Amino acid sequence: MGIRTIVSTGAIFLAILTSWPAAAVAAALTSQDKAVLAAHSAFLSGDKARLSAHAEKAKGHVLEPYVRYWRLRLRLEEADPDEVKDFLGRHAGSLPAEQLRRDWLRLLGRSGQWEAFSEQYPALVKSDSEIACYALRARWYGQDITALAGVRPFWNAPRPLPEGLAPLVETMLDLGELTPRDLRHRFRILVRAGLYAEAKRIAERLPPGEAPQAARIDGVLKDPAGFLDRSGAELKTAAGRELAIAALSRLAQSDLQAAVGYWKGPLKEAFPIEDRQDVWAMLATLGALRYLPEAVAWFREAGEAPLSDGQLAWRARIALRQENWQEVKSAIERMSLSERNEPTWIYWRGRALTALGDPEAGGVLLGHIAGAHDFYGQLAAEELGWPLRIPPKASPPTRRELDEAAAHAGLQRALALYRLGLRTEGTREWVWSVRTMDDRSLLAAAELARRNKIWDRAMNTADRTVAAHDFSLRYLTPYHDVLAKQARSRRIDEPLVFGLVRQESRFIADAKSPAGAAGLMQILPSTARWVAKKIGMKGFQPSRVSRPEVNAALGAFYLRHVLDGFHGNPVLAAAAYNAGPGRARRWCDTKPLEGAIYIETIPFAETRQYVKKVMANTVYYAALFGGEPRSLKSRLGIVQGAVAIRETAGE
Repeated sequence: MGIRTIVSTGAIFLAILTSWPAAAVAAALTSQDKAVLAAHSAFLSGDKARLSAHAEKAKGHVLEPYVRYWRLRLRLEEADPDEVKDFLGRHAGSLPAEQLRRDWLRLLGRSGQWEAFSEQYPALVKSDSEIACYALRARWYGQDITALAGVRPFWNAPRPLPEGLAPLVETMLDLGELTPRDLRHRFRILVRAGLYAEAKRIAERLPPGEAPQAARIDGVLKDPAGFLDRSGAELKTAAGRELAIAALSRLAQSDLQAAVGYWKGPLKEAFPIEDRQDVWAMLATLGALRYLPEAVAWFREAGEAPLSDGQLAWRARIALRQENWQEVKSAIERMSLSERNEPTWIYWRGRALTALGDPEAGGVLLGHIAGAHDFYGQLAAEELGWPLRIPPKASPPTRRELDEAAAHAGLQRALALYRLGLRTEGTREWVWSVRTMDDRSLLAAAELARRNKIWDRAMNTADRTVAAHDFSLRYLTPYHDVLAKQARSRRIDEPLVFGLVRQESRFIADAKSPAGAAGLMQILPSTARWVAKKIGMKGFQPSRVSRPEVNAALGAFYLRHVLDGFHGNPVLAAAAYNAGPGRARRWCDTKPLEGAIYIETIPFAETRQYVKKVMANTVYYAALFGGEPRSLKSRLGIVQGAVAIRETAGE
């Protein structure tokens, strides 16, 4: 098929999908569409015969590669390798081929077919932990001794080891590459993560005399304080000391101060310096998560003990709450190179250097991220005195660029999946298809998504551009009249409403979270009932919560409610909207905090990122709406101390 034919087909495809309302498209499913949906249902239920019957009816459909993948996937174990290779070759570069290759690599790894595995693995675009483990085994099979080093990240992670890694772990134990010290280290990691069954299996591998018995471990975890009260004689043995550390770790989860009290007494004197430092690091990390000021001193007690990036992040965060800039700087400088170069830590290290009297060095660091279109890029630019600038709008996609986007096989499949209601599959296909596009192609793909009212893909795709930008695509305003009306009626800053909706649902009206939150503003059923009663909504039914008008009315009232509870502070309101007012209040300090410091020290990673994105979104929507320009830092403001917040809330 020549270029002219492809463009023509793409233009027709674009016209069809942009001219039909979603409901009309759903109602106009063809017999082939129905065959694809039936084939997908058969695939999910593992019904090979039914899938085969429907596959015949789906021949020639744009989603036929998926139907062929589903058929081959269900019989992959008995399929001839040449048949698999034929599919991979025929659909090279497509997501179905990537999915089949991933499935095949798992099968090859489980069956130990290392030569075939090594042949296919380099073509895989995105691996996962299971396949990565098999890749290490394939390298070891090929006598690559460096493969053993790849086990360490899995060993040091607070998760069960992937099953495929077991033979390499056994090899490392036999060779002495994993020492008793390594075993103790992993035992502690697992206990602290609550993975007790896995921890007991690791303890069994310790040398005689150093291995705590499983029954003793169970007793310690059940009554850690009781064990510590009577642990004196046991501390003379390595196994007893390990049990004591497990008891401290367990007790610290529920009563940190009690655990510290035990540790500060004679207990710690029974341990070698390395173990003392390790326990202090554990206590300090938990203390930082609970905002205890003494956690800074506990981190110092940990000395030069190796800390994970996660521990160092909380060492920096607790120091931020005290504006202890030297401690902030020291913690960041001990992070791994990759973590240290994250925008978060570039920003705070730059701030620390400036606060410590070296504004030139601080400015250089801030300059590395200033102007990036994200939370810390905005803050860094403001620290340097740069005004917020929306990048010049790139020229809109040409007709040819739009036709090429519409003719893109992957985007056609994605749009077809969306049209059939297979949103998860459609999103995977879309993300895969745009991953290597240049700026002009991304803008065309984003416009294609916008015309098809797939708002989340339009914005996410426009977000990916590097030099040519269109912020009107990045920050769309679907349902503008509905949302703006509710913002005005509840006296809420309109950009904040749009910034929140962009993060909550990406303007997907029927979005539903695993927790049951629904609609544009992601309202939980319990919240919806409470608000509906408060505002006297007539004829309220839970089934109506996803309707944009109903959802906006409920969400705007609740957002106003949390704003009022926090003296109009949008940072606290965003945190409360995501995690609940009680948590947002508990995360306040006894003294006022810079808004950015409050956000960075939110203990829930999901809420921390959520608030950052809502606030950054708000700044850009405000700029695009043409209102009074306000910096991000001024919007973040100062978060008052907990006492002041309670007084404001009338408590």
